[in-house]
Amino acid sequence: MNPSIDPLILGEAADWMVQLQSGSATDEDRRAIAQWQGRSAQHAQAWQRAQAILGDFDSVPAAIAGDTLKRIGRKKSLGRRQALGLLLLAGPATWLAYRQKPWQLWTADQHTATGEQRSLTLPDGTRLLINTASSLNIVFTDQVRRIELLQGEVMITTAKDPAPSHRPFIVQTRHGTARALGTHFSVRVGEQSSRVAVLDGAVEMLPAHANRGLTLKAGEQGAFSGDSVAPMQPLDIGATTWENGMLLAQRMRLADLLDELGRYRRGVLRCHASVAALTVSGAFPLRDTDASLRLLQETLPVKISSLTGYWVTVEPR
Repeated sequence: MNPSIDPLILGEAADWMVQLQSGSATDEDRRAIAQWQGRSAQHAQAWQRAQAILGDFDSVPAAIAGDTLKRIGRKKSLGRRQALGLLLLAGPATWLAYRQKPWQLWTADQHTATGEQRSLTLPDGTRLLINTASSLNIVFTDQVRRIELLQGEVMITTAKDPAPSHRPFIVQTRHGTARALGTHFSVRVGEQSSRVAVLDGAVEMLPAHANRGLTLKAGEQGAFSGDSVAPMQPLDIGATTWENGMLLAQRMRLADLLDELGRYRRGVLRCHASVAALTVSGAFPLRDTDASLRLLQETLPVKISSLTGYWVTVEPR
């Protein structure tokens, strides 16, 4: 992300992007876009970012791509400029967060929006709690019970398989698999690795491109990439308190805490570099992130500045 691009210029780029995708763009519009992007280096950078996002949509089925852009453009809570301006700020990686084709997210069996958590009981009695901004598929066959976690995080309490022959319960991510051995555990998929935290029972982690994995027991956590497993660590209770709607921080860097809070709120939550290393301890509500930000302002030498409710910066007081 290049923070030097003026948000107003990003908003203008968003407007032009919507116009190009509207189906009514004229040659005059295209000439105007060319003139607009030539105004300054920032205009050119903003348009390059817009083109990168549009390029991602070139490989998406036309009906899905068009419908998605139209839905973004119609969002009344943000407005067309703000909604797409935030996309441009995030950059194309937002669309390809884990190197999967974007429509695999949009067509997944289960989605949660930013800030949403959803409970679900599977046919075998297994309970899922799907965390914020997550997408997953559910695959039950005669041989296996499988959750394909495409994005985000899920807490799982497995039930005894009612099928006549045992079917393993597996969570699959792009990095490999986590196989439940009768358990209560969570899996979170990130860019470089997937993380597993075990509250009860045991879970076997197996990278996609390795022959050996690692089994975690209750009270342990670990991570795996596509070809390796990180050493086991004692369970950080803060890794699972989201199940109860709380973020527990124990001497956490402010920048890291804001990154975590940002998963639960729409828009952009930024941390000024001069306060990024402040350490924070406490419990912060995830279902009311504005309250969490107020708590930070009351307990740390910081203030909350906002361009809009969707563009917030934590900076020195």
